[in-house]
Amino acid sequence: MSKAANTRTMILTKSFELIYKQGYQATSIDNILATTQVTKGAFFYHFKNKDEMGLAMINEIIFPGMYASLVTPLLNAKSPINDIHEMMRIVLLKVPFLRAKYGCPAVNLIEEMSPLNEEFKQALLKLTDQWQDAIKESINQGKASGEVRADVNAEYVACFVVAGYSGIRNMGKAAGSACYNIYLQELKNYLKQLG
Repeated sequence: MSKAANTRTMILTKSFELIYKQGYQATSIDNILATTQVTKGAFFYHFKNKDEMGLAMINEIIFPGMYASLVTPLLNAKSPINDIHEMMRIVLLKVPFLRAKYGCPAVNLIEEMSPLNEEFKQALLKLTDQWQDAIKESINQGKASGEVRADVNAEYVACFVVAGYSGIRNMGKAAGSACYNIYLQELKNYLKQLG
């Protein structure tokens, strides 16, 4: 990787860390420059403004990381009831860069920026749409194999699971990760009822 590419990746990575902890609007270019120790010229060489950097951060840092945790485990799901629960257990309790006190970086940005920036909203919807599609596909495979009842609406299940994740991540900011275990138990109970 070239020096310029390394600098760009470093700006995105450090910006992600700042924005995850303090929010997009509260993070200024000056904060980013102080953390990355790059010059204003170097920042503007890579990004014409903060929003362009923010979109790159969503597409190149948040999306791949969250996709690997939320979507990839479901792509070859063998047992949707167990696999959806296990995916959620891992993403809540085991993914090291997702910390309870800061919530979920994607959910945080959806809440903060979707009403204000259409490009951010569309970039973030790409992740949630692909996650819901993976859940739906997993449920439909479960219906085909007989593990999930034929009358279960896969789209409703996907919406419910994603909304539950968003809510428990927000609760975790105040209550800590202990609430995750309660959520995971109730999610398991819900998923079992689909069989």
